[in-house]
Amino acid sequence: MPRPFRFGVNMLTPASAAEWRAKCRRAEELGYDVILVPDHLGWVAPFPALVAAAQATERVRVGTLVLNAGFHNPTLLAREVATTDALTGGRLELGLGTGYVQEEHEAAGLPFGSPGERVDHLRRTVEELNRLLGSPEYQPRPEQDRVPLLIGGNGDRMLRLTAEHADIAAFPGARTGNTGSLQPLTADELDERVGRYRELASGRAEPAELSLLIQQVAVTDDPESALKPVLERRPDLTLETMLELPIMLVGPLEDVVARVRAQRERYGFTNLTVLEPQMEAFAPVIERLRAESA
Repeated sequence: MPRPFRFGVNMLTPASAAEWRAKCRRAEELGYDVILVPDHLGWVAPFPALVAAAQATERVRVGTLVLNAGFHNPTLLAREVATTDALTGGRLELGLGTGYVQEEHEAAGLPFGSPGERVDHLRRTVEELNRLLGSPEYQPRPEQDRVPLLIGGNGDRMLRLTAEHADIAAFPGARTGNTGSLQPLTADELDERVGRYRELASGRAEPAELSLLIQQVAVTDDPESALKPVLERRPDLTLETMLELPIMLVGPLEDVVARVRAQRERYGFTNLTVLEPQMEAFAPVIERLRAESA
């Protein structure tokens, strides 16, 4: 039997305390399972935002999608993770990645390094977190025996690290281009990356949950109008090509619901995350899928 679906929303917009609490409560009302935050300069600081989200809600889990490992000293990060898990009542899911925006590292006075160096640092971070948080003597203590670990990435070394350590294997559905911009993966390219992950993870005793970050959601009978702003920014893509991208869920409700089910069948994705601007738009899809599985 496939895993049941879990749905997350990645909160992008800084807000006052009252506004933050209100939108987190709204995410819970809409049926989301996880409230997530990214890790970029100019956006919210992840850990205090997650503690506030947990205090404003009752059921949803909270997590990072994803922490930039290059911003964090592993030993200090272990303290943040343990404290946040304790203060959220054991609702934390820790997402980690290498970081991909060089300008942010320069602004923070931190080395950016080569792709290989960033993966090496992420591996050291994961191993140190496992060592510290896995020790019964470690203080402060997290609430959970193991804080679920999500690792996001596409490259072979990242997929190997994910296969070795992650409870949640997160696929961004895009690769970083030469200019630092994100280039979407086609359905076949994503197929190949998921297949490579499965090869690397074939010896796992417990399979990981597979996750996909959706970049665009629109429940509409007029996909062309919904995607017009995106098409204007991406003249290299046609409407037909864009609608076929796994990170795009655009069309009538029945079509979008069928697409989500088909992606679970094809790739194994049962954990889907949308961006905050599409939080309301995706809610009818969640409602329909939950009704089908009830």
